[in-house]
Amino acid sequence: MNKFYVALSLIGIVICSSIIFWPEPQPQLPITGSTIVVFGDSLAKGVGSSAGNDIANLIAKSVTYPVINLGVSGDTTASGLVRIDEVIQANPRVVVILLGGNDALQRVPIETTFANLSLIIERIQAHGAAVILVGVPGGLYGNRYEREYAQLAKKYRTFYVSNILSGLLGQAAYMSAYIHPNDVGYIQATSRILPEIEKALAGGA
Repeated sequence: MNKFYVALSLIGIVICSSIIFWPEPQPQLPITGSTIVVFGDSLAKGVGSSAGNDIANLIAKSVTYPVINLGVSGDTTASGLVRIDEVIQANPRVVVILLGGNDALQRVPIETTFANLSLIIERIQAHGAAVILVGVPGGLYGNRYEREYAQLAKKYRTFYVSNILSGLLGQAAYMSAYIHPNDVGYIQATSRILPEIEKALAGGA
């Protein structure tokens, strides 16, 4: 009887050790593509910044790949999904996805928002590009999107930036108005994205 409990204890230790030490799946790296695409809504477009100080232009100062800005003001995840062929046609190696803010403002059901994002990620990864998923707040009085973004990043093994506007919203030093950063705010936002781009480019074939 004692041997039985000893054996059970050993099995339990092995299982717990596997859970503790089993490495997290690494993000999917790019296997093709020649550009970096910033894809999304007005934050991707750079509303509130002066010329040359949007996220795409700021990224371009730190990488050797061409950087293409495919941000469109007002885009939701649904309208982004409609435009996904534009992204594929740009032959991306890395795609920065910055969508979801307008879904929150328009009160799109959260299930619809993240179903659309799933389809967008699937299309991009099928092309062979790495995805950097950028989170945005899911509301002015609480971030109901944060858990959903994190789960999506884990499911699809994307690179991930949590809440790009954290510490910027409501701060006059960083915001031009309401939900759009100024030049200083975009520098801060880009500094959160660049390390993920560098990891993707360094690890890709």
